[in-house]
Amino acid sequence: MTTKAKPTDDSFHVFDTTLRDGSQREGINLTVADKLTIARHLDEFGVGFIEGGWPGANPRDTEFFARARQEIEFKNAELVAFGATRRAGGTAAEDPQVKALLESGAPVITLVAKSHDRHVELALRTTLEENLEMVRDTVSHLREQGRRVFVDCEHFFDGYRANPEYAKAVVKAAAEAGADVVILCDTNGGMLPAQIQAVVSTVLADTGARLGIHAQDDTGCAVANTLAAVDAGATHVQCTANGYGERVGNANLFPVVAALELKYGKRVLPDGALADMTRVSHAIAEVVNLTPSTHQPYVGVSAFAHKAGLHASAIKVDPDLYQHIDPALVGNTMRMLVSDMAGRASIELKSDELGIDLGGDRELVARVVARVKERELKGYTYEAADASFELLLRAEAEGRVRRYFRTESWRAIVEDRPDGTHANEATVKLWAKGERIVATAEGNGPVNALDRALRVALERIYPQLAKLELTDYKVRILEGRTGTDSTTRVLITTGDGTAEWSTVGVAENIISASWQALEDAYTYGLLRAGLDPTD
Repeated sequence: MTTKAKPTDDSFHVFDTTLRDGSQREGINLTVADKLTIARHLDEFGVGFIEGGWPGANPRDTEFFARARQEIEFKNAELVAFGATRRAGGTAAEDPQVKALLESGAPVITLVAKSHDRHVELALRTTLEENLEMVRDTVSHLREQGRRVFVDCEHFFDGYRANPEYAKAVVKAAAEAGADVVILCDTNGGMLPAQIQAVVSTVLADTGARLGIHAQDDTGCAVANTLAAVDAGATHVQCTANGYGERVGNANLFPVVAALELKYGKRVLPDGALADMTRVSHAIAEVVNLTPSTHQPYVGVSAFAHKAGLHASAIKVDPDLYQHIDPALVGNTMRMLVSDMAGRASIELKSDELGIDLGGDRELVARVVARVKERELKGYTYEAADASFELLLRAEAEGRVRRYFRTESWRAIVEDRPDGTHANEATVKLWAKGERIVATAEGNGPVNALDRALRVALERIYPQLAKLELTDYKVRILEGRTGTDSTTRVLITTGDGTAEWSTVGVAENIISASWQALEDAYTYGLLRAGLDPTD
C-alpha cells in the first residue's frame, strides 16, 4: 500500500518527470511494469517527487497509478499526477479530466497552464482572463480536495518575452489560488543561462511566488539553465533520468543533483544516496532499453577515464589534479586507458588497477610502453580491450605468454548453396594439456562457427568455458591502400555471467583478426577462473 512519504527537505524539491516527460523520447516505449520498476529506482535514489503520467489521458497511466498505490510503498518520494487546467467555459468540479486526477489517488498534482498569450488565444481559443480563471478554479478545487498542487507554466519564457505582464499574471493567479510551487517552463528549450537567471530573478521579485524550473535541452543548456534558475532563487527543479525527453531531451537529473549536492552544498538526497547514482542511472537505462551514454557526466564509464600520459603522471601524484571530484562520491570509478598516448605513469596506474605488481621495474615499464605503442601502430587498440592489454602486461611482467592451449591450425568455410542458403563450418586443430584435439562445428557465420569449434575442442578439458558467452562483436576497417586490401580490427566482448571483458585482434582479413580476439577472450576467461596455464 502506498504511504505518503516526505521529501528529504521540503525547502528544496527534486522533481523527476522521467515517467511522463522522459517517456516522450523517441525510441522509449514504457510498459506499466517498466514504469513501476523505474519508480522504485527513483524512490530508492531519494528524489522528492515522481511524476507518474497523465491519468485519464491514456489507459496505461491510469493503470500505473492504480498499481502504484497497491504495489509500491514509497520511502522517499511522493507520487505526482500530471494533467491540465479545466476546460474553458466549465468548472473544475465538473471537468472529467480533473476528476481523473483526483481518482488517481496521487497526493500531489501538477497542472499544466498556458502562460503565453498567443497560446491562450490560438490553442485554447479563449480569452486571457478566462485562462486566468481556469488556473484559479482548478488549483482551488484540487486544494479543497486535499491535494498539493504544482503549476507548470508552459512556454513561460517565450510568453514572458512576448507579454511579460500576462506571463507574471498567470504565476500570481496560480500562487494566490494555493499552488505550492509555480514552475517556469522553457518548453521549446531555446533559452540560455543568463536569460534564465534574469527572468527568474525578476519574476520572483515581482510575484513573491515560490518558483521552480523545467528546462528542455534544445540548446544543450538544460542543466546549466536549471542551475542558473537555482542561482536566481528557484527552489524546485524538474529533471529526467539520463536527460530522456522529447526532441533532444530534458535537464538530466544526475548532473543536476550531483551539482546541488557537491557544488552547492545542498542536501537534496537521503544520506548515502548520491553514491548509488551511477548504478541507478545504468539500471534505468536498462529498463528503457537504451545503452547508457559512456560520456555522460558523473555516471558515464568514461567520466573519470584518463588516456593522456601527461594526465596519468599528474594523477599518480594526486588524482584531484585531473578530476573535479572523487568518482566514488557518485558510485563511479577512475579508469586508466592504455593507448599509444600512454607513458610510464599510465602503465603503472593501470597495473595497480589490475592488481599486477611491477615492482618498480622501470625497464619493464618501458618495455610495456614500447610494446603498446608498437602494437597500436599496427592497428591494435587497448583502451577498448582491457583483457588483451592485461594479457600483454602479464606476458612482459612474468616473462612468459599465458597459454592454456596452442593452435596448430584453424579453417573456416562459407558454402553458398544453389537454393540461396549458406552454410558456415569451422575446424580447429590445437593442443591442450599434451593432447591434440580436432573439432568441427557449424555456426550462423564463420566467426560464430570458429567460436563454437573452439568451445567444442576445449570444454571437455576446461569445463569452466561453458559459462563464457560472446556478447558483442565489432569490426572496423582501418586505413589501407584499397577497401579490400586494408587492415581489419575486431573487438570482441565476452562475459561469464558475473563480468565482461574485451579483446582485440588485427589482421589483413576479418577471420584472422576474429581468431586472435577469440584466443585472447578464452585465455582471459580461463585466467579469471583461476587456472594455471601450466595445468
